[in-house]
Amino acid sequence: MNSPIRAVIFDIGGVLLYTLDQSGRQRWEARLGLPAGGAEATVLNSEMGHRAQRGEIDDEALWAWVGEHLALGDDLAAFRRDFWSGDRVDTRLVDLIRRLRPGYQTAVISNAGHTLRGTLARYGLLDLFDVVVGSAYEGLMKPHPAIYERALLRLGRPAAETIFIDDAPANVAGALAVGMNAIRFTPDLDLEAELRHYGVVPAPAAPGA
Repeated sequence: MNSPIRAVIFDIGGVLLYTLDQSGRQRWEARLGLPAGGAEATVLNSEMGHRAQRGEIDDEALWAWVGEHLALGDDLAAFRRDFWSGDRVDTRLVDLIRRLRPGYQTAVISNAGHTLRGTLARYGLLDLFDVVVGSAYEGLMKPHPAIYERALLRLGRPAAETIFIDDAPANVAGALAVGMNAIRFTPDLDLEAELRHYGVVPAPAAPGA
């Protein structure tokens, strides 16, 4: 018999926070002669981006490197602003997470820099979660098994009592490898329906919501 789910764990980037409008990044890619997706590849997926996500450097050091790498000069602040300008919160997921509480523990496992908690607070999301596990705080990134295991330890739950939601297949596979249940998130996914397949039943939505 499967264990009942007691904790629901979310990724942040690409799930709860997503880039709705790519035009700010695309303008800079055209201006700098970068390929499509080159801005994200530089900031998030370069070795320096990964160093920031592992906590080896802070965000300011990362952005200083981005400015130098792309020869931005005095345009660095504008590039940085435009890079994040298209990001939005998925308000449907916020509502779902609020309805999961207090019936279930909720948590975050995110590959993010030291500003993760500050970002969640700025968007009014920090109070949604019992546990926040960020790669920069832990010194390692998903899909390393230890980052999932630390989340489980802090939740006080065995892996079988948890379910993890992430948009990256490798991170979903990493969760499954340590015994967690997992769902790959896509923008058109009916996550509430998927959770119900695992026996996770949120509180009803407020009338008129």
